[in-house]
Amino acid sequence: MSEYGHALFDTAIGWCGLVWGPAGLIGVLLPEAGPAATRARLTRRYPDAPEAPPPAPERAAIEGMTALLAGEARDLTFIELDLARVGDFERGVYAVARAIVPGQTLTYGEVAAKLGDKRLARAVGQALGANPWPIVVPCHRVLAADGKAGGFSAPGGLQTKARMLSIERAQVGAPGLFDDLPLSVRPRRAGLEGRTK
Repeated sequence: MSEYGHALFDTAIGWCGLVWGPAGLIGVLLPEAGPAATRARLTRRYPDAPEAPPPAPERAAIEGMTALLAGEARDLTFIELDLARVGDFERGVYAVARAIVPGQTLTYGEVAAKLGDKRLARAVGQALGANPWPIVVPCHRVLAADGKAGGFSAPGGLQTKARMLSIERAQVGAPGLFDDLPLSVRPRRAGLEGRTK
């Protein structure tokens, strides 16, 4: 039996996938158009990780991610990540992002400042754009400082980011942050829940 594997799991935002190995999770994929598309992307990206029943740690990870995406304020820091494929800077960025609790956000500049140099905000954005573990490393909780959502490289782009923040009941304070998105996927804003355009 291979030490590597992948599995799909259904969530409130669609079929996600995860890949594991002997040192922990190697990757998490946000949903594609459907389970077949998510499976195809998993097998393309991780050809040496066959579909398999997840071991106990990965079952616990799936349960935690599923609960979080259903609106429970779950702490996912118990999930072991295989960090061998990322550099030291990325590890630092991901550690700061993992410390952001559900419902809270930071800006790219705030993450950079926690790493010791607020001028690294662009590099923080690049590291988060390459994040192999969305949901577990909650890159959706990091926003731009200029009143914009920033980027989100996962399928669905900013709509997926807004939907995840909305599920977590995030209080994002900048008016206009997600105004181009449908009301159904915009996160709540502090003091602006009843606001109309």
